[in-house]
Amino acid sequence: MKSKNANLTGDQLLAMLAALSNPHRLRIIAALHSSGRNYVSQLAREIGISRPLLHLHLQKLESAGLVVSQMELSQDGKALNYFEVSSFAVELTPALIAEAAKSLTTNLES
Repeated sequence: MKSKNANLTGDQLLAMLAALSNPHRLRIIAALHSSGRNYVSQLAREIGISRPLLHLHLQKLESAGLVVSQMELSQDGKALNYFEVSSFAVELTPALIAEAAKSLTTNLES
């Protein structure tokens, strides 16, 4: 999802919209955008939510391709999982939705 609407499938669009449909996740994207990459503990303090809750939201954002993570070791040997916003742009139009809907694999019965 690095470039505007580049081969966005219906499932990818659905995952992206679902990931962005939560206020915590919007705040996470905003914090990472304004402050740059950050590790989980610091990001949790900045946003004001618990680390386990933050992890759940970051997993959703990462699976949608909206953030990326990288594990690094601090100078004192602690493993720190850093997250940053992926570069993405989607122009949401009826035409995009119509094209993306053709490739949906999501079962409507569930």
